[in-house]
Amino acid sequence: MPSPRRTLTTLFLIVFTDLVGFGIVIPLLPLYAEHFGPAPWVFGLLMASYSAMQFIFSPILGRISDRVGRRPVLLISIAGSVAGFVLFALAHSLAWLFASRLLAGICGGNVATAQAVIADTTPPEKRARGMGLIGAAFGLGFIAGPALAGVLAPVSMAAPGWGAAVFSVCAWTMTLLFLPETRPTAGADRRHAPASGFARLAYGFGHAELAPLLAIGFLFVTGFAAFEVTFAQFLHERLALPHSGVGFLFVYVGVLAAAVQGGLVGRATRRFGERDLLLGGLAAAAVGLLILSGLHTLAGVMTVLPLASLGAGLAMPSISSLVSRSARADEQGAALGAFQGIGSLARVVGPFTAELAVGAWGVASPQLGAAALSAVAALGVGLVLRRRPASAQAAAPPAY
Repeated sequence: MPSPRRTLTTLFLIVFTDLVGFGIVIPLLPLYAEHFGPAPWVFGLLMASYSAMQFIFSPILGRISDRVGRRPVLLISIAGSVAGFVLFALAHSLAWLFASRLLAGICGGNVATAQAVIADTTPPEKRARGMGLIGAAFGLGFIAGPALAGVLAPVSMAAPGWGAAVFSVCAWTMTLLFLPETRPTAGADRRHAPASGFARLAYGFGHAELAPLLAIGFLFVTGFAAFEVTFAQFLHERLALPHSGVGFLFVYVGVLAAAVQGGLVGRATRRFGERDLLLGGLAAAAVGLLILSGLHTLAGVMTVLPLASLGAGLAMPSISSLVSRSARADEQGAALGAFQGIGSLARVVGPFTAELAVGAWGVASPQLGAAALSAVAALGVGLVLRRRPASAQAAAPPAY
């Protein structure tokens, strides 16, 4: 069997390649939707549809990966991405755009399954660094993807969708040819958690170790999703940036995320541990977002963005690692699927509430709200997680 290092390298390349396709489509989706002139509430549903489907189906795919293996689930989910991108390329109506996003969301459990592969192949003390590789793949994918979108979009409306499909086909081929199965065989006959999304959350919130982590993750991801979805509006209104300038700043954020999660997380975890790293990341994000809400210059935004990106880059792998360490070996897919599910729910709630806040209180309100939620999450870490002995993170039995 290949070494864990080789498996992680292969997994990184697979996730990165798939996310390049995702990064090609996402910046263009609002422009494609505007072409069909939807009502505002329909536009909101379209933007939330992917995360809503992930909320329902990602925990199910996580449970399936615990039963039949990580590799088959990755092959199915990436194939779904290919089909979704093909529908995007062929879209000639709003209904086709909805179909492309719904299908991609239904099959969008590949990140949770990739996290389960990391949990299978890394010891607990190195898990946060492994989870950071997923974050680095996200960051790099959202650097290369938007850049390729800028090249392909002038060719035709269909070209970006076909380009994204090609990248996901490459990811599927790498999974088929090079990724070994990593699911532990020991304990395969143990009872599994309920399969539905809401039942999975009930399982997670009934688990003494997982419940506070899910709550902390929900608060932080809701706030950060609200910030992300309205950041372009903030830049346009506050700084009067053109589309090219907005795109540059999104690439800048991607570079920062890749640098933090790919290079800093492992060393920082060895020195401080996941709990302290999570607390520091949430505090940094809260301070960065609070300062960002009051800025009116490009230089100020570029100076403060690294602080917010540092906070998010440290917090997310730390939460993922703690979630993984709170579940048994045969339940990694279920636990990480529940975490991905709560994240998907947050990415539905965050954008909807953010747009309502912008309409009521202006473009700075999502940043202020995100800062407040990050601060509350940090308070939760300080009051709840720091009371636990470190051993409790590693092998807590689930409560059904």
